[in-house]
Amino acid sequence: MKFRIRRHDGIEDEVTVREFETYEEAYDLLESIYADICCSDSDYEDRPYYDIFDSNECNSLESSSKYKLS
Repeated sequence: MKFRIRRHDGIEDEVTVREFETYEEAYDLLESIYADICCSDSDYEDRPYYDIFDSNECNSLESSSKYKLS
């Protein structure tokens, strides 16, 4: 099973175009992106929010959203 990261706002970036062999690899990348943020940081909303999905689930979500837009 492979994993992908998807932004909540649907925008593709250098993080979302990658595919990972394990959930842990994807998690480690996100951890490195958010490593400098503390829970009390007020600018947290300025950063995109990501979720990790199984590649098949992510592809399924992308296809269904394409049909909804048509």
